[in-house]
Amino acid sequence: MTELSPVQPARILQKASRTTHHELWDASADGAADPHFKSLSRAQADALRAQELPVSPWQVVAVQAVVGVVAALIGAVVTGRMDVMWSMLYGAATSVVPGALMARGMTSKLSSMSPGASTVSFMLWEFVKIGFSLAMLLVAGKIVQPLVWPALLVGMVVCMKVYGLALLWRRRAR
Repeated sequence: MTELSPVQPARILQKASRTTHHELWDASADGAADPHFKSLSRAQADALRAQELPVSPWQVVAVQAVVGVVAALIGAVVTGRMDVMWSMLYGAATSVVPGALMARGMTSKLSSMSPGASTVSFMLWEFVKIGFSLAMLLVAGKIVQPLVWPALLVGMVVCMKVYGLALLWRRRAR
């Protein structure tokens, strides 16, 4: 491997500063150069959007809550222990409550003002959701007595898997 002399990087930068970005662009790597690529008209794009039935975040949160309650009841029946049920319910809550908080934030008018605001809002509410989940996990031992950590984690993971189901619902709705 050859090393660059101190003068070579300066020459490369000088050449790059004289070259416009159009001269550096490789059109063959662009999607427009693909013969199978077809631009859509506004009407075609609107029709495509109409086919895409969005899944409401509130539907996902509601299904998460139902799945969490059912999982906790199954856990209580299988083990015969109420502490397992309460731990699983709390685990479900560590997914459902922050998810509801995020759904509330993402469906506000402020979040839908512009694409940029939506992006920033999504990132902000995702951080809030993660932080709230972690806070709930930190205080779990004080709230649920006696706490069964494996049951809590099962309840939490089962509810988090509902997000994957929401993607499947969207595909089947088409």
